[in-house]
Amino acid sequence: MKIGIFDSGLGGLIIAKAIRKVMPEYDYVYLGDTKRVPYGNRSHEAVYEFTREAVDYLFRKENCVIIIIACNTASARALRRIQQEYLLKNFPDRKILGVLIPSAEEAAKYERVGILGTQGTINSNTFPKEIWKVNLKKKKKNLLSPLLVEEGVGGGDLKKNHFALKGTPPQKGGENFFFTKVFQNSAPMLVPLIEEGEKVLAVHFLKKYLKPFLNNPVRSRSPQGDRNTRLLTRMASNGIDALVLGCTHYPFYKKEIKKILNKGSESARGRTRVISQDEIIPKKLKDYFVRHSEIEKKLSKNKKAKILVTDITPNIKKLSQKWFGKDTKPELIHL
Repeated sequence: MKIGIFDSGLGGLIIAKAIRKVMPEYDYVYLGDTKRVPYGNRSHEAVYEFTREAVDYLFRKENCVIIIIACNTASARALRRIQQEYLLKNFPDRKILGVLIPSAEEAAKYERVGILGTQGTINSNTFPKEIWKVNLKKKKKNLLSPLLVEEGVGGGDLKKNHFALKGTPPQKGGENFFFTKVFQNSAPMLVPLIEEGEKVLAVHFLKKYLKPFLNNPVRSRSPQGDRNTRLLTRMASNGIDALVLGCTHYPFYKKEIKKILNKGSESARGRTRVISQDEIIPKKLKDYFVRHSEIEKKLSKNKKAKILVTDITPNIKKLSQKWFGKDTKPELIHL
């Protein structure tokens, strides 16, 4: 049986490549829904239906025993429902895992964190909620009544951009217990640009989307930029400790993002760490197999891999070979 990896497009190939590098012995099948990419601007129901169709194909047609949903939008909007409804009814002995919670666990180590994601992921507020859960687990013995609230100026739409836990947790044994302040911003143009393999045109958009997270933003009353961005810029003016690339496509621009975030002088907080899922997921999955030998022992070990897509465009072959090997030949399927 195989390891299945699903994404709305080709961005998840970055995750698949990283997983295969750490565990090359297993057999893999990657499914990219390139016909309907991006998922970020889709409704909750559409994301659920698309994701369910994909995992059903991987289970029934490709004999996967475990599937990694390498799409943050699908992880945020569809994963739990698929696990609780579809999986229990159809394949109770198989597993479906997401990529969002492992990233949230890493982000919870920092006091001030930025999230860059698709509109769907940001609107779901799943990252702040999951980071808060990790914080709460670590500090539950030192907290009486946590309350997740909006912090800072403004209201209304701002709730989609920033969450924090109100109040300062008590100290114990001299240790400073904190709850992570989370600042979010959506980057709607990045996935289409990445699917086309475009880097030059992306620099303009990267600077725009990352500006609210910079250590020393211009604190101006200029009407330029939308209201959420101006508010977020003022609120994040002290900088962030880490930025989560909240979409599996975004590591494609990891080098450019690091350069923009840490350009020039650093703030008192130091350099901003970039939390990239291609660096986190492989280790988490390997640890999962150690803990769940009943799944690992079912996996075939022929070192084979194939890529399935729902639409073949001129750029798909180029990108799949770049990210998954020169001998890669994407196969067209219909969900």
